[in-house]
Amino acid sequence: MTEEMIISGFGGQGVLSMGKILAYSGIMEDKEVTWFPSYGPEMRGGTANVTVIISDTRISSPILHEFDTAIILNQQSMDKFESAVKPGGILLYDPTGVLTPPTRDDINIFKVEGTKAAIEMGNPKVFNMIVFGSYLKVRPILSLDNVEKGLEKSLPERYHKLIPINLEAIKKGQEIVELVQEV
Repeated sequence: MTEEMIISGFGGQGVLSMGKILAYSGIMEDKEVTWFPSYGPEMRGGTANVTVIISDTRISSPILHEFDTAIILNQQSMDKFESAVKPGGILLYDPTGVLTPPTRDDINIFKVEGTKAAIEMGNPKVFNMIVFGSYLKVRPILSLDNVEKGLEKSLPERYHKLIPINLEAIKKGQEIVELVQEV
């Protein structure tokens, strides 16, 4: 099993954190992992993306041009990465930040109202974990136990008190993800 993915959106949406937690969770499952972030100089509001590869075998390069999965959180990312999803791959997006939904007919498309769910949960900061949970529902490559260990590893100890709300957000994302198109 090899999963090559990109997570992309605005800085401040937790894109890099989501990738980091995904990578640490993969390590907890004894997988080979790469985490390759890319972002502009802005602290918030600029574009950010991260490429994550999780594999049972050695990974030759962290640089990819096509992806098994793309998690898209804004329109600029949709415009840039929709075409980079491999035929038969997965595109998961939050419609709040995407004005023009994906149009390809050769990929599996899922949407998650992560922004709306985070507001309903009373904590907009868990948005990325809701989206992460949706991804895990669509592509269950990691166990929830190892995701919890990944959270413990990636979050500074002073934030470990937030792990339960993050796990709750992951479960919420698993409940609300919607299939838009299946190939």
